[in-house]
Amino acid sequence: MSKPRITPQDFAKLYRGYDANLAKVDCGRKCAPLNNGQPVCCTTDNAIPVVERAEFELLQSRTDLWFRYKPNDAAARKIVKDLPRSSCAVECKGAAFCERDNRTIACRSFPFYPYITRDGDFVGLTYYWVFEDRCWIISNMQVVERSFVDQMIATFERIFKLDENEFETMKDHSASMRRVFSRQNKFIPVIGRDGGYFKVMPHSDGSLKPCDPDSFRRFGPYRSEAAYIRAVKEAGGTLPPAPKKGYLAP
Repeated sequence: MSKPRITPQDFAKLYRGYDANLAKVDCGRKCAPLNNGQPVCCTTDNAIPVVERAEFELLQSRTDLWFRYKPNDAAARKIVKDLPRSSCAVECKGAAFCERDNRTIACRSFPFYPYITRDGDFVGLTYYWVFEDRCWIISNMQVVERSFVDQMIATFERIFKLDENEFETMKDHSASMRRVFSRQNKFIPVIGRDGGYFKVMPHSDGSLKPCDPDSFRRFGPYRSEAAYIRAVKEAGGTLPPAPKKGYLAP
């Protein structure tokens, strides 16, 4: 397999074309009351950002927001140890200090990743399933903006051309998801690259079946509004205010 050819300058171009809002609501405000006031995706207790070294080099030239992640338990040390040499784990100062233009590709994409079929076709987006019980947007995929989907797909198409290792990583992850979801007898929800919503049924040939996003599962405290309110109350959190008309996530 060829070595990555991606450079810091490539990431600078990718950043400029990948700045769409995930949704018209700030989903971080939804999960934060259940995560000690912090968005799930902005704390390494939940998700450890992994970047190409070239991307980290770019970030170091632009900001002091990011630094190398130091694992603090055995599980985290294993994650860091198992990373390929072209990648590294990083951490930021936290959501309160976020610089939108200096978010990593991983941050801009979370919780989604490119779904690749058995035949190697990049057909759309699905999610990192380990976050099903913690990430609000996974239970509300119908609110994901098409502009975000289009930009994420264009960004990863470019990354795959520059670094075929990244394509293989996403293909392997998609295969793992098919195995896990088949064992659990669950379908894989996919946001189609050309529009629409789809299911990949368990124990199937992997083909996409068109569907209504209302048929996608909802998880944990996000099963219903009543369950969410109850969970926030039990966690001692504060419910986020209703979004104002025309509000966009920062």
